[in-house]
Amino acid sequence: MKSALQIARAAYKPRMPLILNQNVKTVDGQATESVSDRESIKALFPNTYGMPVVTFEADNDHTEHRQMNVGVILSGGQAPGGHNVIAGLFDGLKRLNADNMLYGFLGGPAGLVDHKEMELNAAIVDEYRNTGGFDIIGSGRTKLETVEQFEKGREICNKLNIKAIVIIGGDDSNTNACILAEYYKAKGYGIQVIGCPKTIDGDLKNSMIEASFGFDTACKVYSELIGNIQRDANSAKKYWHFIRLMGRSASHITLECALQTQPNVAIISEEVEAKRLNLSQIVDGIVDVVVKRGNAGLNFGTVLIPEGLIEFIPACKVLIAELNDLLADNDEFNNLTNDEQKRNFIINRLSDESRDTFVSLPTNIARQLSLDRDSHGNVQVSLIETEKLLIEMVTARLAALKKDGVYHGKFASLGHFFGYEGRCAAPTNFDADYCYSLGYTAALLVADGKTGYMSSVRNLAQPVEKWTAGGVPITMMFNMEKKSGKLKPVIQKALVDLEGAPFRYFASHRQEWGGTECRYVYPGPIQYFGPKEVSDMPTKTLQMEYGV
Repeated sequence: MKSALQIARAAYKPRMPLILNQNVKTVDGQATESVSDRESIKALFPNTYGMPVVTFEADNDHTEHRQMNVGVILSGGQAPGGHNVIAGLFDGLKRLNADNMLYGFLGGPAGLVDHKEMELNAAIVDEYRNTGGFDIIGSGRTKLETVEQFEKGREICNKLNIKAIVIIGGDDSNTNACILAEYYKAKGYGIQVIGCPKTIDGDLKNSMIEASFGFDTACKVYSELIGNIQRDANSAKKYWHFIRLMGRSASHITLECALQTQPNVAIISEEVEAKRLNLSQIVDGIVDVVVKRGNAGLNFGTVLIPEGLIEFIPACKVLIAELNDLLADNDEFNNLTNDEQKRNFIINRLSDESRDTFVSLPTNIARQLSLDRDSHGNVQVSLIETEKLLIEMVTARLAALKKDGVYHGKFASLGHFFGYEGRCAAPTNFDADYCYSLGYTAALLVADGKTGYMSSVRNLAQPVEKWTAGGVPITMMFNMEKKSGKLKPVIQKALVDLEGAPFRYFASHRQEWGGTECRYVYPGPIQYFGPKEVSDMPTKTLQMEYGV
């Protein structure tokens, strides 16, 4: 049973850059180098390092390509538009040669290793066009990093005569895609690997990747919810809403949602780190706005909080690192029988600075830091309810100010976390078009024999017809970072640029938004039909970055 919207969206024909509607050939640009650590990365990737950025141009002498089979993997967390990447890949392959076949590996990278796959034919792909989610073949977080895994992948590729694997994922998944590409090329197996940039967090971006897919849709879903809450707050006039948003490693979602909704307070983790703010100073900033509004009779407001905030607070970052070192595989700690014993164990072994930070935290947050840990003994930052931490500390500070006669308002609060609500939404027109174009571009890169490349579609702030398409060597995005005690090549995460136009606009307007006049914006639900300025506009971030 399909909803009316599903039926209508199934008929949507994604648009592509004009060049992709023609027969094309690839054009090599200049050789590339990694972001940093060039000699180390070149040594690790001798066969895929230094390749040129490629673009497409019209091919008037086009001949039909030879038949080929391709595999596709959805890797990591869901992001709106993943199904359209597969649809674009499928259509691109069929246009190149009607006999081309596409196989989907089930449950993420594990499907490649465990030989679990299905053929994706037209009937299956058509069911999932312009839909959210990754349920066409499922996703998973298995990392492709061992020779045994690589060889198991080669076995199934040889069995199905698969020439190339397209991995749709974030920075870790595309790092693994490049490692796999290097291994297969070094061995001469004839199996190509192409990546596609996915993550709602928005931190997979650079000069060649202007946006990761899913970011546009997720931010518009969250902004609708924030707008609804702000309308409610402005109606009831009695609650402060503390809203934590996805984005552990960067604050792109929080910044974009702030630009769309104009909340009273929005915290940007990168600014917190740059200014070396402590938790008390962050609370002071919130309290100042609450007091100013409360004393004017406005006992309501909204505060946006990035999911990874606590890791960007320098003192908390040091504390988390100490806790990870102290508690990982610590049998003495694990054998303690109650929370109080565990708390005292920790307090007696921390440095003076970290002990002060730990003791200053509300008991429930301190417990989450010390007890709710992953299988390696590390803090599960995504589970820390930062909104509750801030609510508790703001409440205590306001009580003291009221006692001193400084604060005359009333403070009631509600906490929210918006995460999964945005990951599988039906993609916006922007993401539907962008993802389809990424998939189609991946098919062309495969046909040209490329490996170790990421599909790239750029000029995204312009109308779709003016977008450009091509491929970017993944090694171009690498630097070396310490992972599990070892230096490893990884795609450098993109943080919010504090000198960039989006943040500068936010910084110049936040005092106004936190004042005593209502400046809320109510974006409303995603629009799939209607005027282009309503249904087709990219994120505020893209518009400001490229001056549109």
